[in-house]
Amino acid sequence: MASKDHLTHLANLPLLSACSQRELQKVARVTDEVEVEANATLMEQGQLAREAFVIVSGTAEVRRDGTKVAVVGAGECVGELALLDHQPRSASVVALEPMTLLVIPSTAFTALLDDAPGLSRKLLGSLAKRIRDLDSRLTD
Repeated sequence: MASKDHLTHLANLPLLSACSQRELQKVARVTDEVEVEANATLMEQGQLAREAFVIVSGTAEVRRDGTKVAVVGAGECVGELALLDHQPRSASVVALEPMTLLVIPSTAFTALLDDAPGLSRKLLGSLAKRIRDLDSRLTD
């Protein structure tokens, strides 16, 4: 079972804040916390997805066709879209500074969405925000 400090840490991430204690324990069991250096590539556009990442600390740049489209930071998830639709990665993500990440393997990601409604709701909200932001950029 995950330590109380680890669960508190997970609960403080915006993406996981709606999760119950039981759901947080499930997240803790299936994720690995990793550290990456600045300029590390988390994912490459066009590759098949094997995992998603929740950013614990640090920032990363999202690039599509070599062009910066966003900067993401603590509490945000990257890589989940390709796990949801089983298509190649739609963008590359590169660390702008040292980062701490939770890595969620694809099979565990699917199980978490089924077993953790709080996470599913937050993830849907995050995806909806991205769609609205893109729509706003197209119509401005």
